[in-house]
Amino acid sequence: MRFFTATGLVTQLLEKREERQLERFQKQLERLHLIVLDELGYVPFSKTGAELLFEVVSRAYERTSLIVSTNLPFEAWTQVMGTERLTGALLDRLTHRIHRLEANGESYRLRESKDRLKRRRSTRKRK
Repeated sequence: MRFFTATGLVTQLLEKREERQLERFQKQLERLHLIVLDELGYVPFSKTGAELLFEVVSRAYERTSLIVSTNLPFEAWTQVMGTERLTGALLDRLTHRIHRLEANGESYRLRESKDRLKRRRSTRKRK
């Protein structure tokens, strides 16, 4: 298993391509049982970066389990991937035999931040 932010994986793919080690890195990814891609959608990819990410998903298709987290609906993925064609092909592979989980609710980070602020205020009042 390997965990990547989507941007981090694309950055590594671009670097490995530049170093002429892309094929070796892709084969390492192919040997994994699970790849976790976190935060897809926060940063749009360059054309090359999007194509390299598609290649990872395509090679993993029906061989490697993928977990992808995003805050974007599928309709907005074109903004990240750059083209409708590439986005459609990526979603085609990702959504075949998918288990989709939606987490709607308050952010735990926001809740913890609010709780921390309340504790600070109550500590100041006691002093």
